[in-house]
Amino acid sequence: MDFALSDEQLALQQTARRFAREEIAPIAAEYDRSGEFPREVIERAWKLGLTNSCIAIDYGGVGLTMLDSCIVIEELAWGCAGITTSIMANDLGLMPIVVGGSEEQKREWLGQCTDQFQLVAFCLSEPEAGSDVAGLQLLAEKDGDDYILNGSKQWITNGGEAALYTVFATTDRSSRHHGICAFAVPRDTPGITPGKKEDKMGQRASDTRPIVFENVRVPSSMRLGAEGEGFKIAMRTLDRTRPAIAGLATGIARRALEESAAYAKERKAFGFPIAGFQAVQFMLADMAKDVEASRLLTHQSASMVDAGVRASKQSSIAKCFATDAAMKATTDAVQVFGGNGYTKEYPVEKLMRDAKLMQIYEGTNQIQRLVIARELLKE
Repeated sequence: MDFALSDEQLALQQTARRFAREEIAPIAAEYDRSGEFPREVIERAWKLGLTNSCIAIDYGGVGLTMLDSCIVIEELAWGCAGITTSIMANDLGLMPIVVGGSEEQKREWLGQCTDQFQLVAFCLSEPEAGSDVAGLQLLAEKDGDDYILNGSKQWITNGGEAALYTVFATTDRSSRHHGICAFAVPRDTPGITPGKKEDKMGQRASDTRPIVFENVRVPSSMRLGAEGEGFKIAMRTLDRTRPAIAGLATGIARRALEESAAYAKERKAFGFPIAGFQAVQFMLADMAKDVEASRLLTHQSASMVDAGVRASKQSSIAKCFATDAAMKATTDAVQVFGGNGYTKEYPVEKLMRDAKLMQIYEGTNQIQRLVIARELLKE
């Protein structure tokens, strides 16, 4: 058991850290204010090999392990969670192809993302089916050798920017998870309409919107896996991407800790730096221990994924713990900054707004607790 990073991982970490400090952090506040999509920044990350980490070398990718990816994501999230979410959404969107696609499908669609810069969106959530994945309503009716898709998706990251969607639909709404199929669908397929971009509380640099499907004709060749295997593909995808969410949350919490510690040493009250007050020290200590624990849980679950070990429980533990820790760390950071923390002049109010979404997306933390409990009770 060795917790040290390899020389290659340290070099990768430094590359991501430098990119976050030089390319992301300086423009994060402006993109947060405007809500503009940072396509140019993401394309520069793509050129450095910091995106599409799930694509193996055989398909033209950089071939990072899940642990490697989590190391990168923590660094990028230190700069801006919204921009990092947009970067990570490509791996989320591509993962169903990685875990459920045929060799031909992998070479076509994964190859497209390595040959040229393009974004991908993962279309699972719906207006009435967020946490209840088996209850999705987007209908895929068979018509000869094709499927006709009708319905809508909600809360789709990169929804208005993606060139390719991985879409989950049901052939029979009454069959619940047994009827779900997964498809890879190009954005320019007739009948697909992205809706209005959501005006979000945090992570405003990421593009989030509904997607409407009206009589969208999808050939069977675009189906991932066999008919009815969509639910399994979705769950396998989320097991593999939740460590990355934990890594993102760890980056947010670490930024909150660093900003709070630096501010506490400068800000004076009663003639002394507030860092000398035990009440402030306790908040910093809690942030520090939670950052360390979040990182260890992230790396543990990522290592299990890399080893091919079923990681449902550990991925959910990592995601749940790290995102709760990020919310607490950023809330305490605002408290350390006092009145200044409540203004946009300082970065901690943005960190707090960004952290909240971490407890909601890719399975709310209430759902994570259900997963953890069920896995425990199986053992």
